[in-house]
Amino acid sequence: MTIFQAVILGIVQGLTEFLPISSSGHLVIVPFLLQWKLQPEIVFSFDVLVQMGTLAAVIVYFWKDLIEIAVAFIRGLIERRPFDTYASRLGWYLILATIPASLAGLLIKDAVEQAFHSPIATACFLLVTAAILVLAEYLGKRQRPLQTMTWKDAVWVGCSQIASLFPGVSRSGATIAGGLLRNFNRADAGRFSFLMSIPVMVGAGGLSILDLFDIPNLSSFLLPLLLGTLAAAVVGFLAIHWLLRYLTQHSLRVFAIYCAIAGMITLVVAYVR
Repeated sequence: MTIFQAVILGIVQGLTEFLPISSSGHLVIVPFLLQWKLQPEIVFSFDVLVQMGTLAAVIVYFWKDLIEIAVAFIRGLIERRPFDTYASRLGWYLILATIPASLAGLLIKDAVEQAFHSPIATACFLLVTAAILVLAEYLGKRQRPLQTMTWKDAVWVGCSQIASLFPGVSRSGATIAGGLLRNFNRADAGRFSFLMSIPVMVGAGGLSILDLFDIPNLSSFLLPLLLGTLAAAVVGFLAIHWLLRYLTQHSLRVFAIYCAIAGMITLVVAYVR
């Protein structure tokens, strides 16, 4: 992997991690469409580790919210009133929403890694993302603020994240759609989606760091990885800011259309080749 390829993929990661169009899917189809011959043993590790850039972006963007949640969470435990405030409850809900995908990720890790090497499977999953977004827009009433969330809502959104383990199914798209299907407004569904991405990316990145030591010629891979991660952080921060403003007044249909077109183009290219 060259520095140029790593930076391009970092930009793709930063842009698509938070837009509901699947970052993992684009990290598969972009090299496929550009006919980049990347080493299979480093592709999956790069795709997961470059998420550290977008992790940094979401932490920096929501640092005030995270401090408020952490303080309220700890105070609630000390005072033995863990669910007394909205911020403390939100902390518990984020933990609860993380559990389903974390358990599923451990159980189907091998299947997920295999899917990362299949552009055709990824293209099909992009079509699934398009369908999920359209369904959520059609069925969701978009009336509830995040302050009304219950543990059932958190579990529902957490379970919706399981599908996004596969490349092509957008994590933000699936979880925002899960929020819409529980009738949350778009902006608050997006906010909860971004906050719950933090523990997921921390866990996935931590596990993938261990895989780094199995990569041959690791030293030659580190500079492209660092630059790709930096690009993902900068672009990811801008993507969060833009999408939260966009969701206050616009629907997800444009992203559904994009996913459908990207998936079909990839399938056509794969068939022609």
